[in-house]
Amino acid sequence: MKKPILFIVCLASVRLMMWAAGQYSIKQTIAIGGDGGWDYLIADASKRKLYVSHATEVDVVDLETGALAGKIAGTNGVHGIALANDLDRGFVSDGRDNQITIFDLKTLAVISTVKTGMNPDGILYDPFSKRVFTFNGRSKDATAVEAETGKVAGTIALGGKPEFPATDGKGNLYVNIEDTNEIAHINPKTLEVMAKWKIEPCDSPSGLAFDGANRRLFAVCENKIMTVVDAGSGKVVTTVPTGAGTDAAAFDPVTKLAFASNGQDGTLTVIHQESADVYKVLENAKTQRGARTMALDEKTHKVYLATAEMGPAPAATAETPHPRPKMVPGSFKLLVMGQ
Repeated sequence: MKKPILFIVCLASVRLMMWAAGQYSIKQTIAIGGDGGWDYLIADASKRKLYVSHATEVDVVDLETGALAGKIAGTNGVHGIALANDLDRGFVSDGRDNQITIFDLKTLAVISTVKTGMNPDGILYDPFSKRVFTFNGRSKDATAVEAETGKVAGTIALGGKPEFPATDGKGNLYVNIEDTNEIAHINPKTLEVMAKWKIEPCDSPSGLAFDGANRRLFAVCENKIMTVVDAGSGKVVTTVPTGAGTDAAAFDPVTKLAFASNGQDGTLTVIHQESADVYKVLENAKTQRGARTMALDEKTHKVYLATAEMGPAPAATAETPHPRPKMVPGSFKLLVMGQ
């Protein structure tokens, strides 16, 4: 028995070394089609599904086959998706309708809707409190909802525009406050803001990821850095360079790799956690311009990014001095990054 066990341990060590070597590239492109913008996406590693925000619907992709497995319609201005596997329920933040759409994870059927604050953006299910939280950009607050009943539990004033949240699953919520360059630390049971931590030199934090083993938060910032923060004290541990247009962050607890998706540069920054306080950029893997949001599949360690083909930018006007290029109709797709 000793030799097989030793072999397995050695094989696992070799795989970890390969992952730590970086070298991510586009392994597959999944065409989804349709028009309209997109925002967050989330992978359900256990049920092998990927949920992708897309204008007024959520596209659901089978992670094993890459085929479209269904849609959740009527999610106007969708930003994010949260999953409560223990309750077989999913939750969508409908930014334009100021509400959450609650759906059945097995059938994808809509169960109900719940009103929130204005322009719900980031959304998260906290298994400790069994509540869903939307982080509302326009009203600068968070709405807490009982996940099982759909009843609103309360509103949390945040004093700034919240972006992406994270939870440790043990009674601590965290959310980036974009316009004050802070992370808010929230008690999900009492709905109190326990602390606000300045995370300078980070400017305009957006995506947020969490490492439970080392109690580290990873906030990606508009000024091309990832800021690593101690989740207990709020102290900035270090910063790591990323790229232009960074919007989303992820952390893989097995490979010890952190990721930042850079939509303007069209790159994926791959960062290795050498220790709790030391981080090394391994590469800026080529993706595609516009690929600014992503999801990590913790089973396969692949990264999924949403993007589309873009046409030329329209002519600048006095009202719109920096016009955005328009999406080529029907070109919405996913990039699958792996080793």
